[in-house]
Amino acid sequence: MDNAEQNANQFVFGLDIGTRNVVGTVGYREGKDFYVAAQYMKEHETRAMLDGQIHDIGRVGRTIAEVKAELEGQLEAKLTDVCIAAAGRVLKTVTTSVEYEFAEETVVTAEHIHTLDLLGVDHAQQILKERNDTRYKFYCVGYSVVKYYINDEVFSNIEGHKAEKISEDIIVTFLPEDVVDGLYSAVGQAGLNVANLTLEPIAAINVAIPEAFRMLNIALVDVGAGTSDICVTRDGSIIAYGMIPYAGDELTELIVQHYLVDFNMAEHMKLTSGMADEVEFTDIMSITHTIPSEEIWDLTHDTVDKITTEVAEKIKELNGDKSVSAAFVVGGGGKIHGFTEMLADKLEIPRERVALRGEEVLKEVHFAQEEIKKDPLLVTPIGICLNYYDQKNNFIMVRFNGERLKLYDNSHLTIVDAALQAGFPNEALFPRRGKAVEFTVNGKPRIVRGEPGESAIVKVDGRVVSINTPLVPNSEITIEASTIGKEAVSTIEQLDEYTSSTITFQVNGINITCPKFVQVNGSLEPSNYVIQEGDEIETRNFYTIGQLAEFMDVRIDEEAGIILNGKPADMGSLCYENFEIEWSASAYESGERHISYGQADHRFDAGPEEEASIEESTDSAAEVHETEASEAAESVTGENAADENVADGIQTAGAEPESKELHIIANNQEITLSGKEEYVFVDIFDYIDFDLSASHGRAIVTLINGMDAQYTQVLQDGDKIEVYWKENY
Repeated sequence: MDNAEQNANQFVFGLDIGTRNVVGTVGYREGKDFYVAAQYMKEHETRAMLDGQIHDIGRVGRTIAEVKAELEGQLEAKLTDVCIAAAGRVLKTVTTSVEYEFAEETVVTAEHIHTLDLLGVDHAQQILKERNDTRYKFYCVGYSVVKYYINDEVFSNIEGHKAEKISEDIIVTFLPEDVVDGLYSAVGQAGLNVANLTLEPIAAINVAIPEAFRMLNIALVDVGAGTSDICVTRDGSIIAYGMIPYAGDELTELIVQHYLVDFNMAEHMKLTSGMADEVEFTDIMSITHTIPSEEIWDLTHDTVDKITTEVAEKIKELNGDKSVSAAFVVGGGGKIHGFTEMLADKLEIPRERVALRGEEVLKEVHFAQEEIKKDPLLVTPIGICLNYYDQKNNFIMVRFNGERLKLYDNSHLTIVDAALQAGFPNEALFPRRGKAVEFTVNGKPRIVRGEPGESAIVKVDGRVVSINTPLVPNSEITIEASTIGKEAVSTIEQLDEYTSSTITFQVNGINITCPKFVQVNGSLEPSNYVIQEGDEIETRNFYTIGQLAEFMDVRIDEEAGIILNGKPADMGSLCYENFEIEWSASAYESGERHISYGQADHRFDAGPEEEASIEESTDSAAEVHETEASEAAESVTGENAADENVADGIQTAGAEPESKELHIIANNQEITLSGKEEYVFVDIFDYIDFDLSASHGRAIVTLINGMDAQYTQVLQDGDKIEVYWKENY
């Protein structure tokens, strides 16, 4: 076929994986016509599928592989991607409405409509999650838009129109994950990737009921081997989907039991009875029989009656408890003798209004293989291919930490989206600081942040990547959670107030500068005191005479008297800034000095030169201690600088921190980032109130100055940052 050769690179491969057989179709669309370049059907060797669900993945996978190989032989080309459809076992549907509002009047594009559809699917998923009272986890397998609106007015096609707001009513269909996973696994075993997934009645309706007919109240029934899938149209749209677990296999099993034949022979008898006057068969005893077809009709009458009754009741339920105007039947099961007549009677409509749809709806379908007869059995396989063009509702399937995960593809999915969809804790994605300590110093709030932890280790197919890496279908993703850094630890000696805040006295005419004592919750604490959550720290602006003497390492002769600002004083008298003290004192004779700040306890050994100074006079001792006090303060300052890796976490209200400050605007709020030398995008989650776990299937939007942001992107002063969920845009 010349056209097929010219369009080989445009081929679409559709696979109808049915309960009884697998039908593969490869073709391409040109205008309104669809050209089938190759088609092949193969029955399952065993009952590997029941009621539309795969029970033996390996056997079904092998059957698919044989169909694929046959089609590749016909085409002389390799097939890698395939479109599939799922039967509606345990089908769930959700009808909802969503809207998308523009900042200003905008011309509606196909991308806008696609975004609106995605919002509808996401919203339906949230609704189903709240309603789900079963053990199943459900996946979206298709959707149909009931109505589109522009500025709240109904439009049949909104593309190209100007609008301030677009909205839609949408019906979204879901199936349990085991149904979908079984299909993906079987297809994967055959070496194929799923390019598109839809629901069987959605595929069938694309062929069987043209859009022009959908203004009418019509039901479509796809009667397969294990299930009968149903959809209903009205006012130009599909309004409902449904399924009953009864179909052709019910009749086949009846024939098996009655005539003592195997399942394949029973299938042959059932099909032959609808095409010939007599049926010849061989039973399990190898005895050959010939019976009139009417005998099989009589045998199956009650079962056909039961199936058509169930189908009619489901149609009425989906149609608001009333019958439809007409019904179209497709699928091999619908060819059973008497099916359409009985269904018409149950629907209480004329028999001519229930009909098989086959050749008459396949007029625009052209087969390269002349021997293929246009038949109701081919409606769904052709529809699966056409659905790829009309509604490419592709999903990306990956494995996340060993669990199969399915995400609706919006062309911008990353590892982060997979993690959020899987419920992976958002805090485990990014480095986590250890617990902070909050306290006050002289009444002003202070916080010491914990140390940052290690980033999460993200791998795709064993290769380390970033969390912003785009998702690749069927990849294996593993994430080792990020770690929590060490909790914040800060001591009094690391406070600026301890190292830089001093008080000066005049002792016997000489200036003595001392560090201020630090009081915690009303009690004096040593410099190595570890600050606790909620501590109230105050720097004390006085010494007692006794504390000053201890700091200077002198012994006061109390009998000689102590004069404070010209007045007699004692060891407990308070000395404030620039107070004048006169006393008679002598140095300690020990080789060890002892400095006591209330409960503080600092000891150090005196060297030879210092021991000599101890022998000097009281006045000389005072001079020595003035120098030593200054050196002690410098020493503490030096220690603090050496330990700046700990002090780096301290932020002081009203004071310039040693680390860099960055001023940004995040979600319209002015924010100051401090405590680090450099800041990346993910740091903002420490400063804004945004719950990353509240995705509900929505994509997260992260922007810096209007451009897409990476989580590890370095921030600059004045950056404008936006973080929000997709539906809010």
